[in-house]
Amino acid sequence: MYKVQLKAIEMEKRNSFLDYLLLADESEDIVKEYINAGEMFAIHCDGKTVGVVLFTFHLDGIVELKNIAIIEDCRGKGIGKLVVKESFHLYKMKGLHHMIVGTANSSIANLAFYQKLGFRMVEIKKDFFKKYPVPICENGIRALDMVMFERDL
Repeated sequence: MYKVQLKAIEMEKRNSFLDYLLLADESEDIVKEYINAGEMFAIHCDGKTVGVVLFTFHLDGIVELKNIAIIEDCRGKGIGKLVVKESFHLYKMKGLHHMIVGTANSSIANLAFYQKLGFRMVEIKKDFFKKYPVPICENGIRALDMVMFERDL
């Protein structure tokens, strides 16, 4: 079992983590729209940085998991699951009540990942990914819609 540590990233250092964020969101223009919002953490495992996670905040005690990205060599090992579970605890202790997250209709693994963590589908944002400058295809499916999930903390 891995031990994961989240280390806050200072605002002036966020751009140096852009390449990590682009692992999960392919549009640099879109990432730059939210890179300075909310709270961002470096994900450390066994003493090295293996990814980043960024959260933004909404009204009524809602936190959004805006981006979670883990380097390819460390995927599929339960690290992302540990990060999300740690964030449930962190934001519940800060008095927040719900977490939301969105992923593309074409991101089959992500759709399963979030449901396994207790998230439920609550909304589909039709044509969300049409605004991306370059079409995204995964699993032979074009990413068009954003599937939104929600979970109580």
